[in-house]
Amino acid sequence: MSKYFKELNKELDKAAAYTAVLNLLDYDGQVNAPDESDENTSKIIGIIANEYHDIFTGKRFLRLLKKCRKEAENKELTPVERALVREAGKKSLELCPIPAEEYRAFSELTGKSVNIWVAAKKHNSYEEFAPQLEKIIAYKRKFAAWQKKDEKNLYDVLLKSYEPEFMTKQLDKICSQVKEAVIPLVKNAVKQQDREKTDYSWAYMDRGYDKKKLYEFCMQLGEYIGLEKRKCAVGESEHPFTINIHNKDVRLTNNYDSKDIFGPIFSMLHESGHALYELGISDIISLTVLGTGTSMGMHEAQSRFYENMIGKQNDFWKVWFPKLKEIFPDELSGVSQDEFMKAVNRVSPGAVRIDADELTYPLHIIIRYELEKKLISGKIRVKELNKEWNRMYKEYLGIIPDNDGCGVLQDIHWAMGEFGYFPSYLIGSAAAAQIYYHIKETMPQAGINEIRNYLKENIYKYGKALGLNRLLKKMTSEEFNVNYYIEYLKDKWG
Repeated sequence: MSKYFKELNKELDKAAAYTAVLNLLDYDGQVNAPDESDENTSKIIGIIANEYHDIFTGKRFLRLLKKCRKEAENKELTPVERALVREAGKKSLELCPIPAEEYRAFSELTGKSVNIWVAAKKHNSYEEFAPQLEKIIAYKRKFAAWQKKDEKNLYDVLLKSYEPEFMTKQLDKICSQVKEAVIPLVKNAVKQQDREKTDYSWAYMDRGYDKKKLYEFCMQLGEYIGLEKRKCAVGESEHPFTINIHNKDVRLTNNYDSKDIFGPIFSMLHESGHALYELGISDIISLTVLGTGTSMGMHEAQSRFYENMIGKQNDFWKVWFPKLKEIFPDELSGVSQDEFMKAVNRVSPGAVRIDADELTYPLHIIIRYELEKKLISGKIRVKELNKEWNRMYKEYLGIIPDNDGCGVLQDIHWAMGEFGYFPSYLIGSAAAAQIYYHIKETMPQAGINEIRNYLKENIYKYGKALGLNRLLKKMTSEEFNVNYYIEYLKDKWG
């Protein structure tokens, strides 16, 4: 290890520690913290965020980075060290254009915004949250303008934070292809179900499902696919999420206030996919700037893979449906596995993304992507957002949300300042299908443990060291190809 890299690495270790503390505060704020804590806690978040910003923008850090880049070019550093220098450089380029006081103010703003969003959602009142959202978007535009270099537009700058390999040019084409395939499939599936007139009311929570028992069942599912109690904590929050401290401490949450039993079950599988990614990161790079998923596109590929390609298959429920019936014998009395699977894979255009069926799900994402582009470009104003949201839901899904709570306020992402995140769900769903067909072809008899270990060896352990396309090419011999996703949806609902 060179003397320059040794000194740079000390700063990177400090940055990783600050990230872990901020993640802990984020988890605690959404799961454990009292309602009135956010005002003062946001100031703590601002101070820590400011220290994090100072690391990557300080003169000493930039001098060390320059020396280490030269050493990396001359192959004087190991592959891991070169990857750390590369990632440190990306973070420095991202943060240097933003003044420290602005970065701290934005961190404090988003530190408070989640609780404001939670209250507004409970009150079904977009007007309560709109002023906060106006401030967040103003910051995101300002930051993007400072950071912009060769990007086509400000929204492309924001996309780079979540899935740097897909800009609006590629995403517009992908969305167009998916829309063209999905909309006819949805219409045909709904017509078929209308003819069958199947009753799914037995799945509704008001039929007497005990939330504590459902929680225990979800925990069993998580353990089955690989969550380790010694390394994971599971809480409850308004919006399910997963966050990593390091590869021996991953936190995830679920929400049991659902209209039916499927919401908590598939949310658990989804978040477990995220958690397995973080748990599988190599010890060598955990607690470094490489010690998390390479991008949100690849992260969502893991969550969507476990939620859909594993969790919505008949073979999976051959094991788990009898166990669910043991827990809820009265509620599921007379329900066969065939009826259960029809309910799991039913197509029902609705207002809420996280409750959406697998086929209509990409339309929810495309709506958000198109709205984000309009908001960042200024084509629509924040005060018009809820009306435009409802208009697009009518156009794409044929429904209008009953209220703002299940409409424009349903997702936490914008409250956290995460503009550019939503397209990752579409990229992730498509990459999951590509991985699914690869595994199906190369290891058709694989069990859950073999699949998890395979993904760990080919994706998880690398953290940020390799990008999405490189990982896919390395594993499947092909870079990202949306046609696998379209084929998957047509195979299932064609």
